[in-house]
Amino acid sequence: MPDSEGKGKSPRHEWPLWEVFIRGQHGLNHRHVGSLHAPDAEMAIKNARDVYTRRNEGVSIWVVESRHISATAPGEKGPLFEPSESKIYRHPTFYDIPDDVGHM
Repeated sequence: MPDSEGKGKSPRHEWPLWEVFIRGQHGLNHRHVGSLHAPDAEMAIKNARDVYTRRNEGVSIWVVESRHISATAPGEKGPLFEPSESKIYRHPTFYDIPDDVGHM
């Protein structure tokens, strides 16, 4: 899609990527629903509303510029999560749960 100067590059490609989180009508937490490009946070919220809440699903929208999200790499899984395996007190597998409690 050519831009107004005819150089062939769309201005949208220069806009940052935003991650969108929506809190549903009956939910207590926001959940990630997708991503979109927008020039700023205000436009990202408006676009997220139009794209991700067309059927009145949400009551709150969060947008976060993707470059501000830090994440672990799949290769770090072992060193990052293995220490918790040695802390058996965090896993209540040795507790007896009464039958009348049901599934926990």
